[in-house]
This record gives sequence, C-alpha cells and structure tokens, in this order.
Amino acid sequence: MKIKTTEFVISAVGPSQYPEGDLPEVALAGRSNVGKSSLINKMLLRRNLARTSQQPGKTQTLNYYLINEELFFVDFPGYGYARVSKSEREAWGKMIERYLREREPLKLVLQLVDVRHPPSADDVRMYEWLSHYGIPMTVVATKADKVSRSQWPKHLKIIRQSLGMPGHVPLVLFSSETGQGRDELWSMIAQAAGIAPNSPSEPANIAQETENNE
Repeated sequence: MKIKTTEFVISAVGPSQYPEGDLPEVALAGRSNVGKSSLINKMLLRRNLARTSQQPGKTQTLNYYLINEELFFVDFPGYGYARVSKSEREAWGKMIERYLREREPLKLVLQLVDVRHPPSADDVRMYEWLSHYGIPMTVVATKADKVSRSQWPKHLKIIRQSLGMPGHVPLVLFSSETGQGRDELWSMIAQAAGIAPNSPSEPANIAQETENNE
C-alpha cells in the first residue's frame, strides 16, 4: 500500500463524534503495551502520528486516523491495565462494544497479541466476543523481532491454541522494528475494506518505530 496522506482526525467517545460518511474503518484492539501505536506508525510509515505513552492505559478514547482520504484506522483503548479503575474499564467496555456492534463502516478488527507470551484472559475474552458476533478479524502477533525466528512456529501455535483459532482465521506475525508482516497486513486490510492496494509500497525502513511503553 502506497501511503500518500495520513492525519489524526478525532478522539471520539461516542457516536455523535464519529466521522460522518461511509469510509471503511479498521479497528485495532489489544492489551496496553502490545504495540498498537507502533503498529499504526509502521503501517503508515510515520514516526509519531500515533503517540506511544510512558503511561500504559492512558488512551481512553477511540482515536481516528485517516489514510489516503479513503480509510480510517480506529485505535481502541488498551485493555487489561490494572491501574485503571473498575468504573473506567466498564465505561470503555460499553463504548467499545457499542462501536463494534453498531458501527456500519467497520470492516475489520485487528486484535493484537504479544507473540512473546501466551494470550491473556482479556485477549481470550476479546477474541471470543468478536467470534460470537461474527465480526471480521485478523489476529496480529506483535514484537516478532523479540523472538528468534526458529521459535516463531512454537509461539504462533500457542496463540492459536490459547485463543481457539480455527485455521481460516488469519494470524499475522508483525514487527514494527523490521516491517515484518506489513505488506501482508496491508493486503488483508485492502481486501476487507474494498480498496485497491497501491503497489509497490515504500521501503520498510523509512520509519523505524519502537514498541516500548505503548
């Protein structure tokens, strides 16, 4: 995918703030520190469009990023952060559930999990919820550069088994450091969103991102 334009549009907390129109939307869900901001930056070849935070759990809104005037990335609050109050977690949960069940432009959910560790109970709940409602999804195993190549099959097998993923659900190995999985993920996004993948894509090393404290 050739990235021509990108911009942060709005931090929304409800339907009244969602962008108008029918541009396709791709949502990103995952635990705090899983690397959502770094993935967005790498996918868009921008260094700091999505800001990484030294304070996990800081994102409390649905953050909209417009790409090429034809597609939105929607970044969810990170789940599973212990210091967030129960009432805040419940409010985030209702906001996210309403979006996922009612937002017509939503075409795909990228559920991010850390390839280094077995999926958490929160990861499993999110996966089961998306599966129950038949929401199109791709599971993205982040931080691939933190695990040796020889260990990739083992870790991916653990993710599939822990989540109960059938073979037809895509699982993409991704690294925001090396660009591993970027082209594959863009191909899936373009297909789900019904947009033409503009190729060739820019070199993967244009913007090197870190995945720390996200």
